[in-house]
Amino acid sequence: MPRELFGADFAFLPRAELLTFEEIARLARIFANLGVEKIRVTGGEPLLRRDLEKLIGLLVQTPGIRDLAMTTNGSLLAKMASPLRASGLGRITVSLDSLDDTIFAAMNDAEFTVARVLEGIDAALSAGFSPLKINMVVKRGVNETSIVPMARHFRGPQFILRFIEYMDVGNSNAWQLGEVVSGEEIIQKIANEMPLVPLAGNYPGEVVKRFRHIDGGGEIGVITSVTNPFCADCSRVRLSSNGQLYTCLFAESGFDLRALLRRGCDDVEIAASIQTIWSLREDRYSEQRASQTNQSRKVEMSHLGG
Repeated sequence: MPRELFGADFAFLPRAELLTFEEIARLARIFANLGVEKIRVTGGEPLLRRDLEKLIGLLVQTPGIRDLAMTTNGSLLAKMASPLRASGLGRITVSLDSLDDTIFAAMNDAEFTVARVLEGIDAALSAGFSPLKINMVVKRGVNETSIVPMARHFRGPQFILRFIEYMDVGNSNAWQLGEVVSGEEIIQKIANEMPLVPLAGNYPGEVVKRFRHIDGGGEIGVITSVTNPFCADCSRVRLSSNGQLYTCLFAESGFDLRALLRRGCDDVEIAASIQTIWSLREDRYSEQRASQTNQSRKVEMSHLGG
């Protein structure tokens, strides 16, 4: 969230406009009844939400949900890892774009250090989150020199390292195609020092291309939304903190489920609305990027998560 757009005087949403934990849990049950099996809590930064472990405790009780995960920037993870584990959270992904503080700050404009994130990672491992997934967004001219150091540092069975092509999510990051380091280039940089072999996908619609170190030193992967889009296999839907449903990471608008909840609609009515929304979706942004980049006004990443 760029400071020039989201400064100290920015008017954030009143709490009454946010979904309550109970409303989120109710929607999770409805989605699970429609066939959803995996939930990821993301952001923005989810650990900023007060008492988040209570939400995790509600979500983990949802019949049909077999995988409950979270993505975090790690800034608050040192103190939250144990409560999250105790509440039933199954997996954690930590976003970390460099081990170098200067590069890290250039990528994230963060007011905390890499050491603080690494402390959170250690706490998560100690709490039992293993393997722990690490996500690195790669932007040319900023942090591509961190690719190999990251691969060295997070090598081993306790980590799964993911590299993500720099994407044009939202409009505030002034994205340019020339800033993208392709997944193919990323893998080649690593393989030049640490030989890799490809792995088969885990499930249909998986968005990552997976590899393992040939000597058994752990797994890495690349997510290639720009150079090799996967729109045709996408099975993800996103619910924002204020109850908007988005059928694409690059959406221009959402669908208001909060209104249905607070209007008194029953679960059957809400499920029918969700089914209609999903059946009518025609999202192909990544495949059509060249013709749409300068035409669409996309929802910002801070609303949608990854």
